[in-house]
This record gives sequence, structure tokens and C-alpha cells, in this order.
Amino acid sequence: MMIQVDNLTKLFGPVLAVDRVSFQVDQGEVVGFLGPNGAGKTTTMRILTGYLPATSGLAKVAGFDVMTESLQVRRNIGYLPESVPLYPEMRVEEYVNFRAKLKGVPRGERTGRIEYCLERCRLKEVRRRLVGTLSKGYRQRVGLADAMVSDPPILILDEPTAGLDPFQIRETLALIKELGARRTVLLSTHILSEVESVCERVILIAGGRVRLSALLDDLEAEASILLEARGPADQVAEAVRGLDGVTTVARHGDGHGGGDGHGGGDGHGGDGGWVSLEVHTRDNVDLREAVGKAVAGRGWSLRRLERKRRRLEDAYFDVLRAQDPLKGDLPAPAPVPKDAIQAQPPAAVTSA
Repeated sequence: MMIQVDNLTKLFGPVLAVDRVSFQVDQGEVVGFLGPNGAGKTTTMRILTGYLPATSGLAKVAGFDVMTESLQVRRNIGYLPESVPLYPEMRVEEYVNFRAKLKGVPRGERTGRIEYCLERCRLKEVRRRLVGTLSKGYRQRVGLADAMVSDPPILILDEPTAGLDPFQIRETLALIKELGARRTVLLSTHILSEVESVCERVILIAGGRVRLSALLDDLEAEASILLEARGPADQVAEAVRGLDGVTTVARHGDGHGGGDGHGGGDGHGGDGGWVSLEVHTRDNVDLREAVGKAVAGRGWSLRRLERKRRRLEDAYFDVLRAQDPLKGDLPAPAPVPKDAIQAQPPAAVTSA
């Protein structure tokens, strides 16, 4: 394995930032490292890259201990921090060349690596510009070129698309996916759609602990049945709950039904008597036919019977609600079309 973390703990005085975190990333994996602000993601990444010492626990990168073999660790990683530290008085090409020398890129390979990084990070048009005159998006891409220039086997990227416009985000994600074909990538971002587009697995951290580690394919294989019927909420739920193979039935907060899950004063849902339920089944078996018959057989009208696959967003908010029940009251966002980014016109090359 390329990254191994066991019971990693970091204290800042009385503040427990990372609490016995354990996970692994294998060779060739592209893994999304997710969590809300203050969850401990950046602290964990800084420990893995040797920028911070751990209070306790074990962290190995490319087989080297980050505490006792930090030089070997740094030779095997490319790190893009959340806030990219750059020399504003240097020109872009000069800076990338400087970083290549520091990282020990052989002289005979240096020019080729610099040209490759400038090309893939879309920096050739600003190669003679002073770093200090660049926009945030361009500075972010200079940091990515820095991370790539030594052709390391492991990339640790903290918010790589921060400050980029939609067109640049799409290009950067395509580059990360290409790099992940022959490298190990640990990617931190708050934008879940980015993770779904480039990552194979996710690690979700909250409150300093790992709350979820799963393959995206496994998450998306989970499904539920969304049901809307006109009838007494408790009776509809009980009728569905009694079906063989149904594991749980819960009120679905999608705005179609009303009430608090127990129906209105007449025992019906609040939206003209309509009640919305989410039905989970054993082994994700599709029981829509049985559910429909159970509802219609009792004379209740049916206006929705839909199979809904679980998305990364659902898993993310399930974890956050478990940590803070108040987050369960947040309204669900409106769905975003899959081609939303493609629909954006390309920005001018000098904007970021």
C-alpha cells in the first residue's frame, strides 16, 4: 500500500484535531478525502507530507515512516497545499524550474518535465509572468505544476480546484484523472461532484474521526423506493412496513408531503392528504410492485413510486446528521443537471 495511517492523533494544546484516524490507500487508487470545515482533513494531509508532527499513531507513505524517514517521504510525493506558498517575485517558469532543482529532477529530464507541467496545467501563456501578478486560479495551477514536476508516485492534493472557473475545473479534473491512471492520488475537496467524477473510493472524516470509507460503486449500489400516497400517514407506513423484505420506512423530506411524519389532525399527510415515504429493502431488492399493490389494495391513491439510487451526497449528509441532528433540518438542494459545467461558456484565458 502507498499510504498507511493507523490510530493517527493530533492535539493542538487542548484541541483534539485528529482522533485515532486509520485508513489505507493502495497503489493506483484515486481517493476522495472529504469532510466539513474543521474535520481534520488538512491536518491529516500535513502530517502525511511531513509539515506537521503527529501527537501519536503511525503514518507511512510509500513504505516510509513520516516521522523517522521524512526525506524519503518527500521524494515520493507531490503536495498541493490548501494555500499555495509561492515566491511572488519569481516568474512562473523560473519558479517551476527552481522547484524541479530542489526536488532533484535530473538535468537531462528537467526541461521536458517543466514543459510538460506548464502545458498540462495551462500555464504556457503566462510562463514569463511574475507569480505575484497572477490571479488566485493561476497561482493554484502553478502549485499543481510544482506538485507534478518531479513525477512522484503519490499526489496529495488539498482543494486543487479552489479559485478556478468552471472550464478550468473541468480541465484540472481531467488532468487528475489522467494522472491517477498510474499514480496514487489523495484528493481533498468540498465539491462532491468532483469526487464522483474522478475518484474510485471516498474517506469521510468528521469530528477528527473517519466516519465512512467505501467504494463509490458500493455506495451507488444502495437504493431505496420513494412513495407518495394519499392516505393516513401511519397506516400507509404500517402497510408498507409489513411487506416481506422491507427493512425500514421513514418519512421522506422532499417537500411533497406535509406534517411531522405522523400525519395531520385527520391522520393524513399535510399536502392535501398526500404522504411521502422512503422505503429501504433487504439487499436493495426492488419491491416497487409489491409496494404499489399494498397501497392500491387498500384504496389509497398513488402518485409516485420511484427507485432512487443513493448518491455520495446522501451518504455525506447522513454522516453529518449523525454527528449533528440539527443538520437534518437543512433543506435538500435543487438537483443540478449533469451537463451544468459543460453548459458554461469557456472563460477568457486570463481569468481564473
